[in-house]
Amino acid sequence: MATDHAPPPVEAPARLLLPQILPALLVGVGASLLFLGISALAEKFQHVLWNDLPDALGIGNHSALWTIIMLTATGIAVGLVVWKAPGHAGPDPASEGLGGAPLAPGVVPGLLLASTLALAGGVSLGPENPIIAANIALAYWLGRRAAPSVPGAAWVALASAATVGALFGTPVAAALLLSEALVGRPGRGSLWDRLFAPLVAAGAGAMTTELLAEPSFDVGLPPLTDPGFGDLLAALVIASAAALFGLVSCFLFPHLHAAFRRLRHPMVMLPLGGLVLGLLGALGGKETLFKGLEQTKELTASIGAWSSGELAKFAVVKLLALLVAASCGFRGGRIFPAVFIGASFGLLAQALVPEVHPAVAVSSAVLGVLLATTRQGWISLFTGAALAASPAMLALLCLASLPAWLIVTGRPQLELDHEGKALR
Repeated sequence: MATDHAPPPVEAPARLLLPQILPALLVGVGASLLFLGISALAEKFQHVLWNDLPDALGIGNHSALWTIIMLTATGIAVGLVVWKAPGHAGPDPASEGLGGAPLAPGVVPGLLLASTLALAGGVSLGPENPIIAANIALAYWLGRRAAPSVPGAAWVALASAATVGALFGTPVAAALLLSEALVGRPGRGSLWDRLFAPLVAAGAGAMTTELLAEPSFDVGLPPLTDPGFGDLLAALVIASAAALFGLVSCFLFPHLHAAFRRLRHPMVMLPLGGLVLGLLGALGGKETLFKGLEQTKELTASIGAWSSGELAKFAVVKLLALLVAASCGFRGGRIFPAVFIGASFGLLAQALVPEVHPAVAVSSAVLGVLLATTRQGWISLFTGAALAASPAMLALLCLASLPAWLIVTGRPQLELDHEGKALR
């Protein structure tokens, strides 16, 4: 009986790949410059709001009162943008993951303004989702006009890869993310042929970031040089426990989102969400504000200085802040705050069991929380390994990801469909 065999992938000749280099380089550099520009603007505005202004008023810049005032004011400001800006600053962020269909170019200014205000105002969200959405919209719009014969999906892939490369400061993260996305998709040529132009874009974005700014994910953990069975056991347990902790947010998300949606108007949802975030910030302290990456570095720079109670408070408050910010309509991503949640959880485990190596504790916990909140296996593994900055951690994290993935797979995600139901 004859059997059919799938034909081997057709290799793309070099003459088809070479013309892709220049557009990919342009998209890569442009995506990185937009990311760096928005980040720099948000940081300057943050300094004004949280340092210059309270100093001028004679108010403590991270006092409970100022925290509540600032987060509520940020909710009002973002609410005005979402209400009045063309396209309402993009779709409901609760139903948007990384990437997605290109937005109309007219939506991009409102989306970037809402994201910048949230970043500067202390909202517990990162820049990744709005920046990727903006770069996709601009690359798609400009690319379709400059080269109408190029499929629109190609510009989307270039912009996504370029922005991920810029965000992480390396093209490896983009390659992992795209390889996961391309699995099972029809297309001619080998995987590396299809990744060729996106990797050029990711490399250009990463190099632009490296040349103009410091790497983002160096948190200064002590390196793990000689892992043993005890380290493996700790990684397995901590990653699984962190995945369970992260799943709590996934189960709560649709209910909290539905509660805010009942308020209907952005000028009610966002100011109220800002007030709740202010109260949470007053409870958790300044460490639980903003996107969380700089605060993660502060935690890891003073290992042993925080009590287990303080670290538990940081993890719980940041988790609730992420949920509120994502539910009430603030524009932003969830990877950066999830890293802080994982770092707090890992340092809590290390505080309870001091024999656990800090790199094992933090990297494994970040891996578990990211698996639960993003369902991006490669990105979760890459981020955990990048935080440890130790090749010895990679094997431990690969093994630790297996039970953690069994815990999260098939469970509700931290993303909703357009009816408000959790994706699985």
